[in-house]
Amino acid sequence: MAENNRELRAFLRRARGQVDPEQAGLPPDDRVRRVPGLRREEVALLAGVSTDYYARLEQGRPISPSPGVVDALCRALNLDAAGRAYLEQLTGVRAAPARRRGHGVQRLRPGLRQLVDALDGEPALVLGRRSDVLAVNRMGKALFADFDEIPPRQRNYARWLLLSEEAHALFVDWEDQARATVESLRLEVSRDPDDRATTALIEELREESPDFNHWWRQHSVHQRTYGSKRLRHPLVGELTVQYETLTPPGDPDTSLYVYTVQPDSPSRRALDLLISSVQAAPAPPAGNPPPPLHRSSAPTARDR
Repeated sequence: MAENNRELRAFLRRARGQVDPEQAGLPPDDRVRRVPGLRREEVALLAGVSTDYYARLEQGRPISPSPGVVDALCRALNLDAAGRAYLEQLTGVRAAPARRRGHGVQRLRPGLRQLVDALDGEPALVLGRRSDVLAVNRMGKALFADFDEIPPRQRNYARWLLLSEEAHALFVDWEDQARATVESLRLEVSRDPDDRATTALIEELREESPDFNHWWRQHSVHQRTYGSKRLRHPLVGELTVQYETLTPPGDPDTSLYVYTVQPDSPSRRALDLLISSVQAAPAPPAGNPPPPLHRSSAPTARDR
């Protein structure tokens, strides 16, 4: 609870610092603002609560706001869906049902693995808890990395993106992609702050990546379910891929990412060239699928 209080304090301060007082509908104020954004009393005014109540909430005091107050704060701070979910989790209001997360093996349904492999003309991968890579098809390996060659305990998309030189070189928009991954991880931590594997992963990334540590301290949260990535591929040059994220019903811990390109575009021609190179390569020997990830403990710097 104490950790959540510190997170709540930092999140509320950051959120009100991003709200433009004029756009929030507040009357002109001639007083000099020492910091950007809303003052505490202005947040309280917009949310319909007392200044003392909001101040104690932002100070991380053990207060249990009602759902109505949390909703009012979301509107006052102009929070998006991810920010709203994060505030609800930190305050304990409308908290997600308890789930077993990170305790043992996360297995991928055979049908979903077969679906990923069937998408042979488009890159696809499946991410699990804390962005563990559960499956990747041939085109996904060719476009990004052969995650099957990475030891299972280290097979994590965020870890690869933040710490590998390969990812730094591959993404033209690496900073945007890395920041988005950090924001998504912070949202996941709020859902299960006691998960040891996630905590260990965060500690490792903070120790090994100054960029991660900087963005982590900003307490920003966001969950991107679609978008684009700009790549500079070593074989086919620059291309831009769009992605859509699909979460199977009844399995909120698993997300399928499918990457496509615009028809009749330079990116389409680059991806077709990559497809040709993959199809021309010798087929790997038949064998068992890679073992599932077991995250009873997260990777450390010593594992690399």
